[in-house]
Amino acid sequence: MSHVTLLTGPERRRRWSEEDQCRILAAAFAPGATVAAVARQYDVATSLIYKWRRTVRARETGFAEVVVVPDKPFAASVPAAPPAVIELEIAGKVRLRIPLTTPPTLAAAMVKALGVS
Repeated sequence: MSHVTLLTGPERRRRWSEEDQCRILAAAFAPGATVAAVARQYDVATSLIYKWRRTVRARETGFAEVVVVPDKPFAASVPAAPPAVIELEIAGKVRLRIPLTTPPTLAAAMVKALGVS
């Protein structure tokens, strides 16, 4: 005789509406609130809340998050650093490196040609 287990209850892969996402985001990032507490309250993973926030920010601003990493101190055996550049990464698909010696009008034209303004 075979054994069959029937699982009932909510589907584990839920589909959150945009209104629900916005409501949860507002609660999670309200003054004095913690993301972990709100995640427990709505039974959602904290990582999903942060993912929703990144998605909303990217959609609203059209800009990607920029992370500035401080330079490490150079040792005597380390070769000279490459020339300074401005590096733009757009939607993880396009990377543009503009040397600091590039005239501003040319740099602006390159960025405009990519459709980023």
